[in-house]
Amino acid sequence: MAQAHRIVVKVGSSSLTTAAGGLDADRVDALVDVLAKVRGGGEREVVLVSSGAIAAGLAPLGLRRRPKDLARQQAAASVGQGLLVARYTASCARHGLRVGQVLLTSDDTSRRAHHRNASRTLDELLAMGALPVVNENDTVATDEIRFGDNDRLAALVAHLVRADLLVLLSDVDGVYDGDPGKPGTSRIAEVRGPADLDGIDMSGAGKAGVGTGGMVTKVEAARIATGAGIPVVLTSAVHAADALAGRDTGTYFHPTGRRSADRLLWLQHASTPRGALTLDDGAVRAVVERRTSLLPAGIASVEGEFTAGDPVELRDSTGRAVARGIVNFDAKEIPQLIGRSTRELARELGPAYEREVVHRDALVLLHR
Repeated sequence: MAQAHRIVVKVGSSSLTTAAGGLDADRVDALVDVLAKVRGGGEREVVLVSSGAIAAGLAPLGLRRRPKDLARQQAAASVGQGLLVARYTASCARHGLRVGQVLLTSDDTSRRAHHRNASRTLDELLAMGALPVVNENDTVATDEIRFGDNDRLAALVAHLVRADLLVLLSDVDGVYDGDPGKPGTSRIAEVRGPADLDGIDMSGAGKAGVGTGGMVTKVEAARIATGAGIPVVLTSAVHAADALAGRDTGTYFHPTGRRSADRLLWLQHASTPRGALTLDDGAVRAVVERRTSLLPAGIASVEGEFTAGDPVELRDSTGRAVARGIVNFDAKEIPQLIGRSTRELARELGPAYEREVVHRDALVLLHR
């Protein structure tokens, strides 16, 4: 942990705001002081994934609690995001540190060109010595293209920037084997795999009630990151300095997998399918067992409205989703392709149709 060069730090709304919903300048300053010290003279790089936009917008708009409807959430985010980045900018200026705001939706990162642009922007900000502050673009994201919580976003950003460490800061100082507010429970110092958390109840949201995530979302984010080869520390914001210095704090999640292609991780965990293709049994075996591309001949039916470049589900004959991929054709084009060979389609419709419906390099299996 202490040797990590590129670090993604995620901080939740409850660690930045007051109970009334406004930003707590002292808390923001305390976090920035830690991050500035970690960066030192530029030997280490930090990306901050920060919640707090909606929570920061509550008090200025006269809202007593986080609204449930999407329109009001977006209105609060519109007001709060400006306040949030302004607070970070002012706080970082005390250390001569520049801030770069990066707002993302899942749609930005599952499409090839958008994904590449997000990666280049973050790399360039780090190369220029800035602190990227990443958040979901709540003001424009719809239910269909939302990450859902910034814990998952942080795990995906960690993979996007090829981070050496992900630190999740919350209002709880780690994973416990029971309710941390009750006597007799103890902190779980290390997690080497999912089995280490079997039987532990992690339901319930954070204590402050201004965010969207609870312990479940944090453990899921840790699973995504560690599955991509990135270690994770989960602790409270007040212990951020200890976590970044490699001292014993919170819960440490050991890596469980290897890094994979960036877009495949986003495709699996951040995309929302716009439609579905049902495959015949032969095509299911080819895609799942032999890891081949999906050809028109293996498609039995299509549903949904999507365009080329959208994510779609690939289903077997029982309706079970076996894979997800980026489709190369519009939904309205596919009925004329079903069950036919690419050579036949090229002769009849032109050379543009002599290709896969979903290429294996843009396809991820959902069941292994």
